[in-house]
Amino acid sequence: MHRVCFRLQVRRERLGEYAERHRAVWPEMLAALHATGWHNYSLFLDDDGLLVGYFETPDLDAARAGMQATDVNARWQAEMAPFFEDLDLPPDQGFLQLREVFHLEDQLATTAPTSKDPS
Repeated sequence: MHRVCFRLQVRRERLGEYAERHRAVWPEMLAALHATGWHNYSLFLDDDGLLVGYFETPDLDAARAGMQATDVNARWQAEMAPFFEDLDLPPDQGFLQLREVFHLEDQLATTAPTSKDPS
């Protein structure tokens, strides 16, 4: 499973409305995300507008392509685009993907088991 973390900048004057829109995402959009391989998807929003998203997918290119093929995604991205600063592409294409530098389970899997439990 590929882990994806990304960031965008939400306009400060639209923070409340952005959060409100995500309290009740369209059921059709939720179903499309799930069907196209976007799993364990979360968004985190700071008071300064920094938006950090995280999701897991078997194949990022396939997940993005799958959403691009849906009508609901085009409608959702068009509605969400005005919420963001400095974005020339739809939000789902214009986000800055962050590089993963640590994952606990990956490192635990490579360490030899110890004879003593630290707890």
